[in-house]
Amino acid sequence: MNQLREFLGILKHSFRNLLPIIVVVAFFQFVIMRQVPDDLLPITFGLLVVVVGVALFLQGLEMGIFPIGKNLSNDFAKKGSLSLLMIFGFCLGFSAVVAEPALIAVASQAEQISEGRIHGLTLRLLVAVSVGLVVALGVVRIILGHSLHWYMIIGYIVVVTVTFFAPEEIVGLAYDSGGVTTNIVTVPLIAALGIGLAVSLRGRNALTHGFGLVGLAVMVPMILVQLYGILVYSFGEPGTVDAGAAMLDPAIEEAVSPTAGSILLGMVTDLLVMFRDVLPIIAVVLFFQYLVIRKPIAHIHKVMGGFVLVIVGLYAFVVGLKLGLFPIGQSMAAQLIGLDKVFFIYLFAFCIGFATTMAEPALIAIGMKAEEAGKGRLNGNLIRLLVALGVAIGITIGVHRIITGDSIHYYIMGGYTLVILLTWLAPKYIVALAYDLGGVTTSEVTVPLVTALGIGLATHIEGRNVLIDGFGLIAFASIFPIVTVMLYAIFVELVARTRGVQT
Repeated sequence: MNQLREFLGILKHSFRNLLPIIVVVAFFQFVIMRQVPDDLLPITFGLLVVVVGVALFLQGLEMGIFPIGKNLSNDFAKKGSLSLLMIFGFCLGFSAVVAEPALIAVASQAEQISEGRIHGLTLRLLVAVSVGLVVALGVVRIILGHSLHWYMIIGYIVVVTVTFFAPEEIVGLAYDSGGVTTNIVTVPLIAALGIGLAVSLRGRNALTHGFGLVGLAVMVPMILVQLYGILVYSFGEPGTVDAGAAMLDPAIEEAVSPTAGSILLGMVTDLLVMFRDVLPIIAVVLFFQYLVIRKPIAHIHKVMGGFVLVIVGLYAFVVGLKLGLFPIGQSMAAQLIGLDKVFFIYLFAFCIGFATTMAEPALIAIGMKAEEAGKGRLNGNLIRLLVALGVAIGITIGVHRIITGDSIHYYIMGGYTLVILLTWLAPKYIVALAYDLGGVTTSEVTVPLVTALGIGLATHIEGRNVLIDGFGLIAFASIFPIVTVMLYAIFVELVARTRGVQT
């Protein structure tokens, strides 16, 4: 009975989180466009499915992923083996990314854009290995107690430098490939590992040391993919590419693809595919739990039930998005351009960026963990508002770049130069969390909608190249939440100092 009451509370919370998206879409559809959308009933049903999916996902996190991440960290800390922890971190990072559907799609798109110079599988393995190495490095950082800001300052100086030399065709996709490494399942699991490890070690702070693994996992693939792009564009030869290999616009995929003519069989097949995507992570967890730590999982029925809820909830969530939001998002991009009023395009970009971020399940989960780790210093809802504001600003700037046709190089280099400066100035307790928050904005809600918006604008604006101008919005959605969170922390510290001087 208590679990049912808890689930109903989460369901209510999920609906409240989705409400901003409903308000934005309804406002633009009825007030600006003055049109009743086609298929209103499927759209409404899709939104309800999204609410249920998010609720199931959050319930599953609390039952399965968070406890097992924390318990594994505790057990590894008790063993005291740095090499074991690093191997576990590498395996977890690699398995979390190698089967990621969004990365597979980005790799296919990179192969298409480069005319075969870039090999899709090579790119996927490069990103997966880099994330594995980064998580292993992040584990060492927590154990040694290093502050994250030096890692990030040096890392993003490298990012900006490499971007200056990278070919135009690969920059947007390189940043997008960094964004898609942080999905709705892996973010909470990696965060739980970091926080659990920091809590287990004497002298480590959950907020300062526990966060940062997600931020590192976003940064390093950006560097390696651009280096790979420089290499293949300098020495590689164009090859033959299957035209069907290009990334499909998520807005035109079917919500449920029938299998052998059966919708029900199609749903089961899609669920099994989703389970397959999560299977490498489950395999790594079980291997280390039973063969390395040699200790049974406590309350295994509850943990496995949590994983099942996560998968079912994620599936319902994706189906609901395809039914409810993707079609209307794509059509509204075309309608807004048809109005011939640029202001409304900027306004829609800002509003949809804010609304989708507020509904992001991974951000909700990290916000809750940050509030716990902060012990009164941080408010989860305020964090989400700051991140949503950053995404809204970032996407608006990214849309402006598509409209004007400017090169992405200078925008990205300028954005990360600002991030480096703020990392130097910001209080140390906020740095790791700020970078992790930049990573969680590029998950299952934001990525498809933002990608659809970018492709829609580049398709309908004359003189734009869809394969170059249509991508890169995800990078802007990652940069500016870091900026807004750090600026807020700097402001709060300045106010505290001023009050201290006055008293």
